[in-house]
Parts: sequence; C-alpha cells; structure tokens
Amino acid sequence: MASGKAVDAVYNIKPPPAATKLRELYYQAHFIHSHAAHFYALAAPDFVVGPDAPAAERNILGLIGKVGLEVGKEVIRQRAISQDIQIIIGGRATHPVWNLPGGVAKALTKEEREKVRPMVVEQLGFAEFGLKLFADVVMGNKAYVDLIIGDGYELVTNYMGLVDDQNKVNFFDGKVRVVDTEGNELFKYTEPEYMEYIAEHVEPYTYLKFPYLKKMGWDGFKEGKGTSIYQAAPLARLNAAEGMATPKAQAEFEKMYETLGGKPSHKLLAAHWARLIEIVYSAERMIELVEDDEILDPNVRVMPSTTPSEGVGIIEAPRGTLTHHYWTDENGIVTKANLIVGTTNNNAPISMAVKKAAQTFIKKGGEVTDGLLNMVEMAFRLFDPCFSCATHSLPGQMPLTVEIKNKDGETIETVSR
Repeated sequence: MASGKAVDAVYNIKPPPAATKLRELYYQAHFIHSHAAHFYALAAPDFVVGPDAPAAERNILGLIGKVGLEVGKEVIRQRAISQDIQIIIGGRATHPVWNLPGGVAKALTKEEREKVRPMVVEQLGFAEFGLKLFADVVMGNKAYVDLIIGDGYELVTNYMGLVDDQNKVNFFDGKVRVVDTEGNELFKYTEPEYMEYIAEHVEPYTYLKFPYLKKMGWDGFKEGKGTSIYQAAPLARLNAAEGMATPKAQAEFEKMYETLGGKPSHKLLAAHWARLIEIVYSAERMIELVEDDEILDPNVRVMPSTTPSEGVGIIEAPRGTLTHHYWTDENGIVTKANLIVGTTNNNAPISMAVKKAAQTFIKKGGEVTDGLLNMVEMAFRLFDPCFSCATHSLPGQMPLTVEIKNKDGETIETVSR
C-alpha cells in the first residue's frame, strides 16, 4: 500500500475516491489479520500462560490450554475472515497485484459487498472479545498490572503516527505527527517532506539503521526530555494522536489512558492494549467503508499520462510508520529507492528497551533462568519487530545472547539460546 501511494506520486496522479476507499478497506482487514497474529500467538502467551512459564507451554497451544479450544478456533477463524475479505477485494490476501498506479485493477460489485458486509460485523465482535480477554486475564491480575506499570518496561521518548485533519489516528492517509515526551506537538509533515524531519544514523555493527528527529540531531541512545529518539508502534501512534476516529475505539482509548495515569504513556507493555484498540478501530472503519455507496463506483483508476520522476508514499504499517521513496527515470524504471519501515523506526527504542529490561530483571548473584530471559525478550517482542524487513536480510535465526559484565566491563557470564 505504501508502494502504491509512492507510485501514484511518481506519476503525479490522484486515484478516484472509490479506489482509495477500496485500498483502505483491504488494508484495514490486513491490520486485523496482522495484529491478531501478534497478540494471540506472540504476546498473549506471556500473560495468559505466564512470563516465566516453561518455554514449551508459552506459545499458542499453551494459550489455548488456558482459555479453551473454542477460543483458539475462533482466533484462527477470524484471521481467515480477514484474509477472505482481502481476497474478495483484491484477489490475494498477501502481495496483491491489484494495487496499480492511479488506482486499483478491479472495482467492488454489489454481490461482493453483500459477502463482505456480515464479515466486517463479525470482525468487530472479535475485536471486542480481544479487549474483554485482556481486561479479564491481564488487567484482572495484579502481578501483570504491576509488570505493565513498573519501571522495567518504561522508555521515555518522542512518538510518531499518521493522523487525519482532526489529529485522530489514521492508518492510510493524512500527515505524520510527532509529539515530544510530554505529548506536545513538535511538528507534522506531509509525505514529500519526510527528509526534512527524519534522518538515519548508522552504527558499524548492524545493517539496520537508527532513524532520529533530524532537527534535534543525533545524540546517542538517550531517553528523556530532549532526546531525538522516537517510537512509531501501536502505543506510539495513540500517544501521537488526540484520539481515535471511531466511537468504540475512542471509548477504549480514553479507558486505557485513564488506567495508565495520563497521556502520553511511556509504559511499553501497554503496546499490547493499544494493539487491541487498533483492531477495534480497523473493524469499525471497515463497517463505515462497506456502508459507503461510493465504494461501488466502477471508476477505480486514472491511467498515468505524465512522465514519471520521484514520489513518496507513507502509511501506518502494523509495526509503525512506513515510508517508501522512489526515484525513476523517464520510463518509470526505479533508479534509487529509500524505505524506512516500521521496525527501522523502532530500532533504537528496541535496543534501549531490551537493555533496560536486562538491567532491571537480572540481579547480582541471581540465577539467569529461562523465564528471566523471556522477560528480556518481552521488551523486544512488544514492538512486533521484523528485522528481516528492516535490514533486507534473512539470517535464518534470531538468537538471544545475554552477556553479564562486572563494573569494570569484564564479561562474567554469558547466557544464550
């Protein structure tokens, strides 16, 4: 979707309204599919089964063992519904070829809309179920609440997210808004302006870059007021916005910040709560789009007629703000490209969060257990990162190695898996 917007810009064309709405409808279904996978398969086992439970139980099967087989079946069924919606609209659930310069390849028929209508209503029910599960199992457990609001998973940075003209969360269109550590707006920028505001720091030990706020300058891996580091994941999106654009999501948005003690929240584990609120928003937005008769307009593409040159497209990926920037020759062949994906935005915060969790939970003289290592991993996992996306390299494994050093910097113990 970011690529589609970037190519529209390369040809300097604006798709018809129906095409834009179809793209967004497709994309909201993807958001539910992606967020549900992360919450139920990767995040929920830490809370439902327990952060220090044996690794063999801390997975989707352990989750089903706790909440019941019917719940597990429903999660799988609802993720399949998300993909079915995408297939009906765009022909494929993943990597669609339906998104074209100037619009989309296929309009939505009345018959297809009637198929999708009950599906999006079901998705909203599923979204509300997720929030109830979180309220009962996580927020109903004092130990988990203490973990969420404790210092081990807190990181004070700036926050980024795409917003509409009312500063409400928008995954597909609008301006990128950045707020500081206290929630004050620093700036908003349009797609072509991103290089005026975002720069990318490089370290010699990794292919993965470290974006930062350009006007503030790179000042290292520091948190707190004045830092140039920002986050761009679900909690960051909600921190950067002034609310949600749909009613049920807005009510949950208000409940979350009231519980967390105000906005912005620097409590990293609240990202899982924010992710569930975003599922509600996506489901509500799908219902709005399906009921919009303009979505049936057969005019879904403007054919490119200009000489291509350069373009930028920005959307909110589930993992954070996603920027595609292409430069082409006069034949539309890409000569240069720059991508800042969600995980790249969050690279510095991920590094800082993992370090902080390790320093908080690993105590002098204490045994470094598998459960303790998992609590360090939780600081990584809450960002739902995709390092292969962010580095364009797939090493084949993602090992965890913890080196414990004394005050002189000498390694006294190494624990890995």
